[in-house]
Amino acid sequence: MEIQISGGIVSRVPGSDAPVTVPAILARTIANFLPLSTRRAGANIVHNIDDKYTGIRVDTKYGPIVLEMPTGNDPYRLVHQLPEPDETGRTEVEMRRFPQIYKPQGIALIFGEFLQSRGFLN
Repeated sequence: MEIQISGGIVSRVPGSDAPVTVPAILARTIANFLPLSTRRAGANIVHNIDDKYTGIRVDTKYGPIVLEMPTGNDPYRLVHQLPEPDETGRTEVEMRRFPQIYKPQGIALIFGEFLQSRGFLN
């Protein structure tokens, strides 16, 4: 399923209205190769217009984890979104970066194994 966040409003995006940008296509490709445990956790493709990213979001028992798609030559970012700002005011914690040298299958495997090995998935 794909969702869109615009103006703080979350809405579902039907397949015919889904964006056809390079990051969106890359997110769909990676999502097709996600391990079963990650898919069962409820992986969604997110088009966040407010924060200007497209990514794959997994709602875990410790909060949402987002794999943000790269733009330009930037790396992939794995971000833990915090439900409330912490004492320093942060709303997200960057946990890892992946260079763009990996194929979509490799990124999906790294993402799934990272979540599994760190205890984010049941």
